[in-house]
Amino acid sequence: MSTVADNIHRGDSRGIGGWPLIWVGALALVLMLHYGRELFPAAVEYPAGSVISFAEWISAIMNWLRQNLTWFTRSITAILNIPLSFALDLLAKGFKFGHGAESWTLPRLSWVGVVIVAFLVGRAAGGLKLGLLTGSCFLYVALFGQWTSSMLTLGLIAIAVPFCILTGLFVGIWAWRKPWAERFMVSPALDLMQTMPTFAYLIPMLLLFGNSPVSAMMATAIFATPPMVRATMLGLSRIPAEISDFSEMAGCTTRQKLWRVQLPSARPTLMVGVNQVIMLALNMVIISSMIGAGGLGYDVLLALRALKVGNAMEAGLAIVAIAIALDRVSQAMAAKQARGHVHQDDDVRSFYQRYPNLVLAIAALLVTTVLSLAIPAFAKVPAEVTISTARAWKDAVTWITINWFDVIEAFRVTLILYVLNPLRAFCEGFPWFGAVFLLGLAGFQLGGWRLGATVAALTTFCAATGLWEKTMATVYLCGISAFVACLIGIPLGLMASRSDRFERFLTPIIDTLQTMPSFCFIIPVVMLFRIGDVTAMIATVAFAVVPAIRYTNHGIRQVPPSLIEAAKVSGCTRTQTFFRVQLPVALPEIMLGINQTILMALAMIIICAMIGTRDLGQEVFIALSKADAGRGIVAGLAIAFIGITADRLFNAWSARTRARLG
Repeated sequence: MSTVADNIHRGDSRGIGGWPLIWVGALALVLMLHYGRELFPAAVEYPAGSVISFAEWISAIMNWLRQNLTWFTRSITAILNIPLSFALDLLAKGFKFGHGAESWTLPRLSWVGVVIVAFLVGRAAGGLKLGLLTGSCFLYVALFGQWTSSMLTLGLIAIAVPFCILTGLFVGIWAWRKPWAERFMVSPALDLMQTMPTFAYLIPMLLLFGNSPVSAMMATAIFATPPMVRATMLGLSRIPAEISDFSEMAGCTTRQKLWRVQLPSARPTLMVGVNQVIMLALNMVIISSMIGAGGLGYDVLLALRALKVGNAMEAGLAIVAIAIALDRVSQAMAAKQARGHVHQDDDVRSFYQRYPNLVLAIAALLVTTVLSLAIPAFAKVPAEVTISTARAWKDAVTWITINWFDVIEAFRVTLILYVLNPLRAFCEGFPWFGAVFLLGLAGFQLGGWRLGATVAALTTFCAATGLWEKTMATVYLCGISAFVACLIGIPLGLMASRSDRFERFLTPIIDTLQTMPSFCFIIPVVMLFRIGDVTAMIATVAFAVVPAIRYTNHGIRQVPPSLIEAAKVSGCTRTQTFFRVQLPVALPEIMLGINQTILMALAMIIICAMIGTRDLGQEVFIALSKADAGRGIVAGLAIAFIGITADRLFNAWSARTRARLG
């Protein structure tokens, strides 16, 4: 008996106990449930009388917290509002003193000075070319009339990002020092935080901290902290043992060793984490505009609700401009830290010689802000120089609608009738017990009893909460979107890996797609395809295609040259080398890209609830509008469990493939 069990666990397919026969039997059982649903109704549709009232329990807990801890949460709000209000006043509103006729105002920072500072920061981080890019991004925001909204967004990021970095740094250090904490506490919490939909963060923040920019900042901080925790753990774990040994030989204490040796050595990896924090914070700030953040996200939301596609596009492009500037600067700083630089004559150089860009930036801000008191053009972008493309976007959409309506409508209707609707009906009618059984079996085959039980329990939660139909609607739309994204992304990645010229052409495109916040993918698709599942699918494919391209390209290019040379010596042609050597060796990396594509598709599907999808995202969105914490958090957990299930299964599959390939 133990021998048979061992063979099954190893995936031995020989004889009657092999996995192929087991899967044939499992699929036959599920088909029997599907077609004999009248005989086994409780295994097809979860019994309504057995639904567990998680939502009611969570709502009761949240109501108790709100009634008994309001004094505490409001105190936190008042404390955090001090630096946040300062940042918003400094960048967007100006400082107001006094009341009535005796009041007076200090101006906000001049937009001219901020543009100059953006140029200087970019030049300091990556040279003249990057300086011109960052300066142009901020100048674009100013000239297109989005300055005040952009500064509101930037002010919130300026406070949230340092909070995320410090919190992530300390939690990462603790998890690195305490492996038990990393395994049982930190990693599960990070998985849940990164798979929980962004909308779900807003509901408890709204109830506990009110409708204010502080609530938006708190939600942003929670969402954007995990990459810094992971980067800290990764950077510290990769420090060569020789460096740590040398610091001990030099007589460093444990604290000195950490702050003076280990963290500086891990700085390049930490800077990558900082880059990810900035991008996630910018993405979340757009979402959190719904609970008082204001800024560009609120402008996009209002324009979408009013179907003002031109205004939505302008605000969306302003978000893209800021995202590109912040992303490029943080990447350049990370690369600069990785290269390292040492000045041996710092003690003999003046402050200006050591920090010329800092001195010039402060001078530019002071001079232009003082000038704004006398020259209105320095205080506010003159209306005469601003540009609006809203009318042009509207006219373009009108022209496309008039001239291409038949083609677009035929494509949309065909996709709905012959692909999306049948697939949705199949998924929503799938027996819940069959899904639990098949996923648990897959988990057992790939990772043993623990993974199988975990996957089965997470899937059961989705059924036991009464959300099975919406869960499968989410799986259907996420699945078809991820499949199409992989169908597009993997071939493009393969082409990029075989052609340096095509890679140079493709890289700027996928870089732009990666820096665009999720809101911005919805706007142009809504213009052409209106609201519905087709719009959600196209926007999700555009948002999620990048990992499939990047990981495929990277996987092929990282194949050891010795293997390729061995294939050539063996007489393989270029095509044979590609399909028999490079592709199999790169398969684990490609599967990791598929995994990331699925997770990004899931995140985007939830945001697409704003444009008419009927799934778990809509459940969270409705809960947010009604401030129903229980309903929103339970739906958010169901979404998170879908992501965790996919992540665990693909990681286990990738690990088995790596082990098989050696």
